[in-house]
Amino acid sequence: MHLKRSIKWGIIGCGKIAHKFANDLKAVPNAILYAVASRDLKKAQDFGKKYQTSTCYENYEALSIDPNIDVIYIATPHVFHYENTLMCLANKKAVLCEKPFAMNTAQVEEMITAAKKNNVFLMEALWTYFLPHYTYVLDVVTSNELGKVKMLKADFGFTTSFDPEGRVFNKKLGGGSLLDVGIYPLFAALSILGYPEEINAQATIGKTGVDEDCSIQLQYKNGATASLFSAVTKETDTTATLEFEKGTIIINSRFHEPSSITILKEGKSERIEFKVTTNGYNYEAIHVQEMLLQNHKESTVMSFEKSLQLINLLDTVREKIKLHYD
Repeated sequence: MHLKRSIKWGIIGCGKIAHKFANDLKAVPNAILYAVASRDLKKAQDFGKKYQTSTCYENYEALSIDPNIDVIYIATPHVFHYENTLMCLANKKAVLCEKPFAMNTAQVEEMITAAKKNNVFLMEALWTYFLPHYTYVLDVVTSNELGKVKMLKADFGFTTSFDPEGRVFNKKLGGGSLLDVGIYPLFAALSILGYPEEINAQATIGKTGVDEDCSIQLQYKNGATASLFSAVTKETDTTATLEFEKGTIIINSRFHEPSSITILKEGKSERIEFKVTTNGYNYEAIHVQEMLLQNHKESTVMSFEKSLQLINLLDTVREKIKLHYD
């Protein structure tokens, strides 16, 4: 048996999520964190030193043209995903881009077109899709062992200090609860129930012009419903509850990251733990490497269709709550 070749990663952006991803790459077989880029060279060098990465760049383009890199993880703020991805794709680099993929459907469509044109792999980094507890729940849904899902309720809310220039509240950086954390309850509804027939939403728009909280209600052709909530000004349980015909599954807090589940059936309660020792980003990285080694240009899990459906949902909700970005 021949050994799988190593995959050399580059990371664009050195923020909080990039640190988590870089740390988890250590748990990915045959993964090498080869290079990192920041607009601040010292920041890139500090990042590189922490994760034993010798190649550090002070601009993103330099990293994107490095011939030694197989795939680039884009971890910049929302509003830069589109331009950063297009640059990397134009330089024939495979891309794993953080969620949300881009700011609107038109941008996502252009990114997908560019990936196809350049014949390179592209995927939105919806890491939850690949986590053990979440794939377990999806298997239960698919197996129909608890019957059909009648209702989904999911939330994700947190509090942070108000900073009008910071990423969370700054409209120019794509701030607000919907794109930052509301995407997770929406993704849960999409991956579990599919695309809805009817979408309604309400939001509290704060003084910086972004949604500080957002409530979403989805209706499906089969009668199922989803009730979703996100916030950046209040803490919530950050759980997901699935009511089936024959029981209930609770994805315990925080449902979008490595967690446990509770199954309620026939008057009994069973809690299932999943032995995850990382932040959880290694699972999507393993998937990306498998796709690259199999010469896939699109994920077999987080497909282009899924990303288009998700951004369509986000765009529709933004229209409902009258949230517009420049």
